[in-house]
Amino acid sequence: MKCTLCPRLCGVDRSVGRGYCGAGEGLRAARAALHFDEEPCISGTRGSGTVFFSGCTLRCVFCQNSEISAGNHGWETTPEQLAARLLQLQEAGAHNINFVTPTHYYPAIRETLACAGSALSIPCLANTGGYERVETVTEYADLFNIWMPDLKFFSSSLSARYLAAPDYFEKAARAILTMRRLAGPPVYNDEGILVSGVLVRHLVMPGARADSLALIDWLGANFGPEDVVISLMNQYLPLGRASDFPEINRRVTTYEYRCVENALADKGFRTVYTQSRLSATAEYVPAWDGEGIRQQTPEKLF
Repeated sequence: MKCTLCPRLCGVDRSVGRGYCGAGEGLRAARAALHFDEEPCISGTRGSGTVFFSGCTLRCVFCQNSEISAGNHGWETTPEQLAARLLQLQEAGAHNINFVTPTHYYPAIRETLACAGSALSIPCLANTGGYERVETVTEYADLFNIWMPDLKFFSSSLSARYLAAPDYFEKAARAILTMRRLAGPPVYNDEGILVSGVLVRHLVMPGARADSLALIDWLGANFGPEDVVISLMNQYLPLGRASDFPEINRRVTTYEYRCVENALADKGFRTVYTQSRLSATAEYVPAWDGEGIRQQTPEKLF
C-alpha cells in the first residue's frame, strides 16, 4: 500500500522500501520511558510515559533529536512489545502515554493500543511537529485524548529553508484547527494534569521574531482564551545542522523572546507556559539508549 500519511505524499510501499520519513514496514523507536521535561500539565510529578519514535516527516535543520529523527537511530519493536511497555509505564505511575513524532506510525499505534486494550487507562497524546494532513488527523483522532502539535513557522520561505517544507504553515494551521474541533477545549484532572484537549507549542527562533509575531496573531485570531493551551519555548540551541545556517547559529536573545512573550500575553489566553533562557541547554536531550525498547524480548511481554 502506498503511504500517504503525511503531507509529503511520498507514496512509498513501506513493505518493500522506506518513506521520506525513514520508516519502513516495521515499528522503530529509540526510547520508551518516563519523561519529566514536558510542560507541567503533561509531566506532572510522576512523569509522562514517552515513546520517542525514529524518523520524521520534517527535516528541521536545528533538530535537537536529529540522531533519531534524521539519523533514524533506534531499535525495532512490535505492537505487542510496545503495548507491554506502555502498561509498564502506566504501572510506574505515568500520567499519560506520549507518542513523539508519531505521524508515520499512526497505523502501528492503532495496533499497539488495540493490543493494550482496556488495561491501558491513562490518556494518550500525539506529540507532533504539526506537519499533518487533515484527513490523517481525522482518521486517527480516536487514538488520542490530547494533541500536542508544534507551530513552527508562518513564512513559507523560512519553512522551506529550515524544514524542507514550504507548505508547512498551510498544513499545520488546518491540522491544528481540526485537532481543536475534534478534541475539544482543555480538560484537567484533580492533579492539574491535562486529560484532553490541544496544547500548541511554538519555539522562538533567532532572527525570526517577526515570523513568531505572525503566528501569535494567527493563534489570537483563531482561538478563544480557553480554547487551547499555549507553550512558548525558549530552549532553542544551534544543534543538528544549524551551524550550516549562520543566521540561526546562535541562541535566542532575551529581547527576541520577550517581544514574542509580550505579544502572546496581549492575546489573553488563559493557560500559557513560558520558559527562562536557562531552558536552552542540551541537558534536556534524552539519551538515545533504547531504554524500554531494546531490552524487551517476547518472553517478557504479557
